[in-house]
Amino acid sequence: MPERPPTFVEEARRRQIVDCTIELVSERGPGRTSLAGIAERAGISKAAVLYHFTSKDAVMQAALDHVIASYAAAVGALVDAATGPEAMLVAYLRGTIAYLREHPAHLRVLVEGLVRDRDGDREFAPGTPAAASRWQGVATILGLGQEAGVFRPFDTRALAVVIGGALDGVVAEWVGDRSLDLTASAAELETAVLLAVRAGDPRRPDRALP
Repeated sequence: MPERPPTFVEEARRRQIVDCTIELVSERGPGRTSLAGIAERAGISKAAVLYHFTSKDAVMQAALDHVIASYAAAVGALVDAATGPEAMLVAYLRGTIAYLREHPAHLRVLVEGLVRDRDGDREFAPGTPAAASRWQGVATILGLGQEAGVFRPFDTRALAVVIGGALDGVVAEWVGDRSLDLTASAAELETAVLLAVRAGDPRRPDRALP
């Protein structure tokens, strides 16, 4: 028989556990985040955590899934509202920086990757579904720009991976040293990306950057 859907109270408790897990991972890292610690932070017993999640890995995966869904919804809404490939690309870059600045706890979860596969690799390791879904979204925007004739010919996957790496580099530097001017760094990244993708001579005065 199919499992019954969770009740409102059960959904609320699961969300509380996930939120507490995100907080602890942000403060301590995944290795030092235990089921006992999650239970203590949530004000419930360890058995209560295991009632909703079968293991620590299951809680960690739920936390990661929540963060990814939240990030994708926030940035996706900005990209969907943009008009034209250039605006979509800018919305992705600005939206990602803004989201991570506003959700520092989520940033640690994304950076850590939380759940590792059987070989010990992070979920965001190259070649995994999580990594692929990230570059594919950017590659789609780049492909639309090429179809519209506003972006030059290039390998969309290769450049999408490069853009993701540059974005990660800016964020990682900011996490390690908060004295970095993140706004200025994001603006320089945006300029570099637009210069890299535009068709023709990107230095022409009639192609002023936004």
